[in-house]
Amino acid sequence: MTNHKKLLAWVEEIKELCQPKDVHWCDGSKAEYDRLMDQMVQSGAAIRLNPDLRPDSYLFRSHPSDVARVEDRTFIASRTKEEAGPNNNWADPDELKATLRGLYKGCMQGRTMYIIPFVMSPLESPFALIGIEITDSPYVVVNMRHMTRMGTKVLDKLGTDGEFVPCLHSVGAPLKDGEADVAWPCAPMEDKYIAHFPEERAIWSYGSGYGGNALLGKKCLALRIASVKAREEGWLAEHMLILGLTDPDGVKTYVTAAFPSACGKTNLAMLVPTLPGYEVETLGDDIAWLRKGEDGRLYAINPEAGFFGVAPGTSYESNPNAMRTIEHSTIFTNVALTDEGDVWWEGIGKPAPAHLIDWQGNDWTPDSDKPAAHPNARFTVSAAQNPVIAKEWEDPMGVPVSAILLGGRRPSTVPLVLESKDWTQGIFLGSIMGSEITAATISKNIGQVRRDPFAMLPFIGYNMSDYLQHWLDVADWTTEDKLPRIFHVNWFLRDENKRFMWPGFGDNIRVLAWAIKRLQGKAEGVETPLGYLPKKDGIDTTGLEVDMDKLLTIDRELWQQEIKAIREHYNKIPRMPKELVTELEKLEAELG
Repeated sequence: MTNHKKLLAWVEEIKELCQPKDVHWCDGSKAEYDRLMDQMVQSGAAIRLNPDLRPDSYLFRSHPSDVARVEDRTFIASRTKEEAGPNNNWADPDELKATLRGLYKGCMQGRTMYIIPFVMSPLESPFALIGIEITDSPYVVVNMRHMTRMGTKVLDKLGTDGEFVPCLHSVGAPLKDGEADVAWPCAPMEDKYIAHFPEERAIWSYGSGYGGNALLGKKCLALRIASVKAREEGWLAEHMLILGLTDPDGVKTYVTAAFPSACGKTNLAMLVPTLPGYEVETLGDDIAWLRKGEDGRLYAINPEAGFFGVAPGTSYESNPNAMRTIEHSTIFTNVALTDEGDVWWEGIGKPAPAHLIDWQGNDWTPDSDKPAAHPNARFTVSAAQNPVIAKEWEDPMGVPVSAILLGGRRPSTVPLVLESKDWTQGIFLGSIMGSEITAATISKNIGQVRRDPFAMLPFIGYNMSDYLQHWLDVADWTTEDKLPRIFHVNWFLRDENKRFMWPGFGDNIRVLAWAIKRLQGKAEGVETPLGYLPKKDGIDTTGLEVDMDKLLTIDRELWQQEIKAIREHYNKIPRMPKELVTELEKLEAELG
């Protein structure tokens, strides 16, 4: 327990409001984890996988309405609508709280209220942010044990008067006396709310039990709330992986990369290089906090403790390190179940068995017209299980960043790789990032291109224009030579037959190698209006059959169309920083 008066008072307030049957303070122990898993297996909420095939692993199936982020039900309740910006759903904080209090009243009846003390970043880091999540979902508790550092040790760090972010969550499904529970309780879509109160640093989530809607340390705290705090304090909270790349000469370089969901972030973070002499180590696959170090360079830290990865498409061919990571002690959600008690999904790298139980609990055969696993099916696992986790991944001060990669899923227009000419052009490239919409969000427009600046569109806790200005202002933090260099990559170019022109996966090391050589002054660049492209022989393509001319082409006609689309995108963002408007005008003039 704790003697923290503010925390104890808040817990009592929520207990009185939500009226749970029991209250449990989570200690974060393995014994607690095992006990909760046993309870969920007995209740039918979880399936214990075959311990001979997948030790200490479990399968959950969510309700079909609760399978991804619900951006339409995600709110930034700042004091003013302008503060939230056009990129967010704004709600008046007083009105939203009144609505939510009405929903929370008695919402935990018949359930246990779990109190989860957790910390984002290593516990001993001076940059750590402590949260306390109150939830009525044991599924959330066991996932938070993988994704955060949680339990009694966090209360010890909090002490009697430390700051914490209150995070309230309920699945929104109270149980009457004698009423049977369901495997995945949740509220109807219209009653789902993921609400952020940036000024008071609070998160209230209701009705969804899935992913970042319920694991409130992830997108809610580590990005939406942290981005507001970062702007105020002069740092960055970003939707970025962190990797360490060692070249054949033994020189290690740290790189961050921003890609929208389901665009290969986890694959890149755990990349197995196909070029001899290169080694990649993982520091994080989803979120990075960047701060200026004492030497003037930007340092990145991964605030998470685990991976919440997309399962479909993950295989020993596409991401062998991810597959090794999830060989044991993993939580799977919405994948298919084999008759032997193991998991299966589309793209796992082996043919579908003759029979499966699909993600909704129905019989499935290869003749079925629906996928066996949901396209956004996930695995939750401790990062420490990754065979290529870097020894410095929990360095409390972070690692120095030399390059930032930006990218998206674009079938045309954007070349394989280019380097911005300077910091401002790099921020311009980040501001115009576009990608095909994926199953990671509930949307009717899957496959269409949407602009997603720095892959942060769903995660910025304040006005987009101020966010982009904050990125521009980073140039004032230090000298130009100490800023990371910015590159834009696109692994997803297709030819006239809609076939991928670049092999991707482990061969992406070839592009990273060119970027590292650029940093070292060992590779030439061809200047274009968009930045520097590699020379046609600048990327090692030994053993590949690829058309580098097509991969490195900047088609003026396509870019003239792109400029029109960018202008439409900019027009939707009031107060767009003038430096970025100037960059667009410059590009238009040079490509005209």
